[in-house]
Amino acid sequence: MPSASAHRPQTHEPIVPSPRAVSTPAPVQRERAAARFSDHTLRLISLVMPLVVLVVWESFARLGLLSPQVLPAPTRVAQTAVSLIAQGRLLNDMGVSLLRAMTGFVIGGTLGVALGTAVGFSRVAEAFFDRNIQMLRAIPFLALLPLVIVWFGVGEAGKIFLVALGVLFPIYVNTVLGIRQVDPKLLELGRVMGLSKRTLIRRIVIPGALPSILTGVRYALASAWLALVVAETIATSTGIGFLAMDAREFLRTDVIVMTIVIYAGIGVLADAFARGLERRLLRWHPNYAQGGKR
Repeated sequence: MPSASAHRPQTHEPIVPSPRAVSTPAPVQRERAAARFSDHTLRLISLVMPLVVLVVWESFARLGLLSPQVLPAPTRVAQTAVSLIAQGRLLNDMGVSLLRAMTGFVIGGTLGVALGTAVGFSRVAEAFFDRNIQMLRAIPFLALLPLVIVWFGVGEAGKIFLVALGVLFPIYVNTVLGIRQVDPKLLELGRVMGLSKRTLIRRIVIPGALPSILTGVRYALASAWLALVVAETIATSTGIGFLAMDAREFLRTDVIVMTIVIYAGIGVLADAFARGLERRLLRWHPNYAQGGKR
């Protein structure tokens, strides 16, 4: 005879996870960790950390853990820079490289925005241009170098062409993406309100696409320097790239490291300029409010 317990209804109590079993998502943990520090403290840390790297680097070099032929001390690199400035070489070469980069950036950026806007608005323009641009984008700079020398020789035009080409692609891609990601409901609202096509583009499409376009500008600034390094390997007697190539021939590691530091410094300043542009042009955007925290 079955026991009474066999007919007793089974009750399932809810399983309550222990406090240790509940894990906090990683983004939340990072936000809580960041909340312990003020904005001023975090900014100070970001400024101090490069100095810590320099101190460690200098210490290793002075202790003999780094060979001067492999990686010279920061003080040695700084002395080399001062010496080249005194000779009148470094500032002149920096000015030439900056002029090449700026000229190529303006040309490539203008073409990138123009083509990206046309393709973003028109499927016909996409059929004409997009596939060709994507094929060009897949070609490495070094593969184009021999052809550029044949086309332009070893003058300034070839170097500016390579920089413009490097700038064009990220701005083009992000311009197309930004235009096509504009909320269709906003466009429909604008049409319902009777906005003309020009006003619709000026008041809705361009502001909506601007965050993506400015992201393309930031990428393009990095691409401009990458293209410039390749461009300045063409026969030349001026520019930061020429300094590095000339130093390689004479095994001047201090000059090579100095040029790398200059490229890095200019890249940081260019990115800071792009961030400032974002904060200025996107003050209305909630994701860029309060100083453009991202």
